[in-house]
Amino acid sequence: MNETDAELIEQCLSGQAAAFGQLVQRHQNRLFNSLYRMLGSREDADDVAQEAFVAAFQKLDTFRGDSQFYSWLFRIAYNTAISMKRKTKLKTVSADKLKETSGHEPDDNTPEHRPEHGIEVEETQAAVQQALNELSDEYREAIVLKEMEELSYEEIAELAEVPIGTIRSRLHRARAELREKLRLILEETP
Repeated sequence: MNETDAELIEQCLSGQAAAFGQLVQRHQNRLFNSLYRMLGSREDADDVAQEAFVAAFQKLDTFRGDSQFYSWLFRIAYNTAISMKRKTKLKTVSADKLKETSGHEPDDNTPEHRPEHGIEVEETQAAVQQALNELSDEYREAIVLKEMEELSYEEIAELAEVPIGTIRSRLHRARAELREKLRLILEETP
């Protein structure tokens, strides 16, 4: 039986800690992927995701249900990532450096049959990640939260603790900068 997040939270709060494990399984990949895009590092994304799940478990009794569990969890992860950046002054890393250190190539989950399709997808993903990594933290976060997490302007403004107009401006500038960076990266590609 597939319980809803709310049912799993109730079970967890009533002493069935295994229910939280189901919440982790349900949301860990999405959270990790968003954090990876924001932070540019698999190790940092993994660390922040783990810290966020631990904090969510410890604070589960404060979850009011006003939002989806994932939104609440993501807010915890976002704040953890911001704190981590402030503490360690994380530097962005190029996509090539990430592949070099992690040995990971982007996954191709499309059912296309052309042999070159996988390579094209990998090149595109690497180019997008490289362009994202070259954006300022504020611009990268705004793009990830709006385009990949599909949060509203209001939700992003609340998370970033800035006015909605600032978010609109950041997104406008971030999109323009991302387009230009992608254009330059793709022009360099043979």
